[in-house]
Amino acid sequence: MKITILAVGHQKSKALLNLQKEYIKRLSAFAKTEVVEVKDEADVHSEREGEKKRIVDTEAERALKKINPRDFVILLDLHGRQWDSIGFAKALQSWQLRTSHLVFVIAGSLGPGEALLQRADERWQLSKLTFTHLMTRILVLEQIYRGFMIGAGRKYHK
Repeated sequence: MKITILAVGHQKSKALLNLQKEYIKRLSAFAKTEVVEVKDEADVHSEREGEKKRIVDTEAERALKKINPRDFVILLDLHGRQWDSIGFAKALQSWQLRTSHLVFVIAGSLGPGEALLQRADERWQLSKLTFTHLMTRILVLEQIYRGFMIGAGRKYHK
């Protein structure tokens, strides 16, 4: 199993990078895991609808270049499905039966472009709370790890 966290933007925080490395290390017992970054666009004039669409479409195009046709894509999306930890663990197990490569996509700060929405096999709303995109990476990695631990019958999730 291979897992890719495909994120628009660059992780700048050393503390969050260390947490990211820790969860990638923990996940190595279950899957080869990587974080792939694609360049984000400056959101100057993003209040203009046409400029916002250009930005999200450009970022979506960059992200889609990193996704293969056979990959199973889970898009982090404000309008996606929410799970509790047990439900997410079950979803993770079912996705593993469908593919050998899961790609979790974290779009830029203005959200996903239409092409990413169309490509997504699943859409996941991590929470109704708002998180920074950089913190979202850590939360996604932690939840994936938690899901594997639940699936393995280990007590980490309690």
